[in-house]
Amino acid sequence: MKLKQLTTAFLAAGLMFMISCKGKPKDSDVQAAVTTALQTTPGVSADVKEGVVTLSGTVSSQADKDAAESAAKLSQGVTSVVNNISVTPPAPAPAPDTTAASMTAPADVALKTSVDAIVKDFSGIKADVKDGVVIITGESKADRWKRLKIALDALKPKKVDASGLTITK
Repeated sequence: MKLKQLTTAFLAAGLMFMISCKGKPKDSDVQAAVTTALQTTPGVSADVKEGVVTLSGTVSSQADKDAAESAAKLSQGVTSVVNNISVTPPAPAPAPDTTAASMTAPADVALKTSVDAIVKDFSGIKADVKDGVVIITGESKADRWKRLKIALDALKPKKVDASGLTITK
């Protein structure tokens, strides 16, 4: 009877030894599993030491950071996860453009295009458009100015301001 109990005790001890000898997974195996799990999260890398996974890198949202940690925790052989992932805040929205050029009314843009098409044939004269008013500057002979004025009036601007124009004979 003692021999039977002694044999049972040795077999039980041997079985326990074999189960405990199976041991924990190798860090390289855990690393491979975690790396595969993190493939859907670009910018994140993992380092494994004694089953402890340390995540590092940069993601664009807290949700991505949490998802990477969850994926690492689900990998076989992971005992704990240290999450050192940084979340970069989204880029700020560009400030509205308040320059005069951006504040130009669409009607002024269309009028300016038409005015430029006419003025290009009159050397020495420049034209600008602001609030529907055509502003003429430069130098012109009286007969050329008369033809230009008729062409500009045909565009129906609010006004043609020629105060900056020098008329020669």
